[in-house]
Amino acid sequence: NLEKRYEVLVKKTYYIHKRYNLESTFALLYHKEPLSLVQLSAYTRISDYIIEGDENNYFIIFQFTSEENAYKASQNIIGKLEINFCSQALYIGLHKINLNMTPQNILRKLRLIVEYAIKNRFNRVETEEVLDL
Repeated sequence: NLEKRYEVLVKKTYYIHKRYNLESTFALLYHKEPLSLVQLSAYTRISDYIIEGDENNYFIIFQFTSEENAYKASQNIIGKLEINFCSQALYIGLHKINLNMTPQNILRKLRLIVEYAIKNRFNRVETEEVLDL
């Protein structure tokens, strides 16, 4: 079950954060054209977890990565995908760890961030700060 896998990975990330005080950042990647998990993994780091939501949305956990560094990694992913797939319909929403949020709320917030990015088209990588505007 996809939702259960997602929940387990978020809880595991929370545990690692609490136990070892290591940062991680959650992300949701939207790609207008279908993209396989194998194709996407060629452009991410080996330490990143990826879960395919559907053929256009991918949940990513940037393990051991601050939001600032996840932002840079996201820009790199978008740049590589853009070159190799000749597509500019790529957006990533980022959300840093918040132990007070349920996995479902994080995913909802990531979807809102990606929707904002698609609608405004200023930046293709956005953080949760855009929701506070």
